[in-house]
Amino acid sequence: MSESTKITVQSSDGLENAIKVAFASKDLENINAHFGGAKEFVVYDVSKEGFKLSGVIKTDTSELNGDDKTDFKVKALSGIHIMYCESIGGTAAAKVIRGGINPMKVTEPRKIEDVLSELVTMINGNPPPWVKKIMNIQTTQDPRLERWTAE
Repeated sequence: MSESTKITVQSSDGLENAIKVAFASKDLENINAHFGGAKEFVVYDVSKEGFKLSGVIKTDTSELNGDDKTDFKVKALSGIHIMYCESIGGTAAAKVIRGGINPMKVTEPRKIEDVLSELVTMINGNPPPWVKKIMNIQTTQDPRLERWTAE
């Protein structure tokens, strides 16, 4: 039977309101794996304060067939808020979304650290509503608020 292994990093300094972001990677440094073919997902906690390595989720789906592989990976990624990969099929993306994970595709391999820095910058700016919801951030800078209160 196929198994997943979650390797966690123990740390005493937690990040406040952190989201868990997983990256499909062949080398633990770049987003360079297809969701279905990824054997490892590097997981980081990301917040306004920055990011830190949370762990690695190793998945082995070699003994599974078809949709069982996708279901297995979604279950292994339980608790992840955003998952980056090089590519993902439509059916797999739908299952990932139903599992409560927001899939994000990159058009070409990218350094994980670059994407993490961009996420921290975005969180400290005006993140999209779906990120605010995950992080429990109150909407205070939305220009629509003035219109709603004026009505």
